[in-house]
Amino acid sequence: MSAQIVNLFAAALLLIAFAMLAQRRIVTLIHLFALQGLALVGSTVTVAYATGQTHLYYSAAITFVLKVVALPFILHRLIRRLNVKWDIETLINIPVLMLVGIVLVVFAFNLALPISEFSRSIARGTLGIALACVLLSFLMMITRSKAVPQVVAFLAMENGLFFAATATVYGMPMVVELGVALDVLVASLILGVFLFQIRSRFDSVDTRHLERLKEH
Repeated sequence: MSAQIVNLFAAALLLIAFAMLAQRRIVTLIHLFALQGLALVGSTVTVAYATGQTHLYYSAAITFVLKVVALPFILHRLIRRLNVKWDIETLINIPVLMLVGIVLVVFAFNLALPISEFSRSIARGTLGIALACVLLSFLMMITRSKAVPQVVAFLAMENGLFFAATATVYGMPMVVELGVALDVLVASLILGVFLFQIRSRFDSVDTRHLERLKEH
């Protein structure tokens, strides 16, 4: 039963990753990121309950505070202060982007299949989904022209990496998880400052404007 619940959360993570890939509104994208964090919390708690790995409860708590509460709150304040437009510009049209995403999912499943056989975790079958979420987040990062969606994609990629760690080896040592959580939070704050610098210099958060620096 626990494995089935974890598989359900894994499927939710993958569906949310596709929804984020196709999303055109920044506010909805942030909401989807928070929802993905919530699914990650549910998966972590289920694995902790099924295996008796008590440190995973702390990991779930950290993930909830950071990914479901703190980062969405910071991102909402960021887009309000930047007064960015709600529409998200993509470098590739959405239908083609979804087809590329499907190809990446197939690739991720085939790549993770032999690796997952070495894992004894109850969620080892979800390693392919975790890798697919990472690849979809990376695809979203490189196909967005605005800086804010790229930041969200970077954070979503970390969700996939954390889920991969939980699915294969029941998470990382607590010291490592605390360090990663702190790094993600600090990186988000630095990226926020970086976005304000882009906005003040170019009056836009479109990262394509950074190409002008090459000319100078």
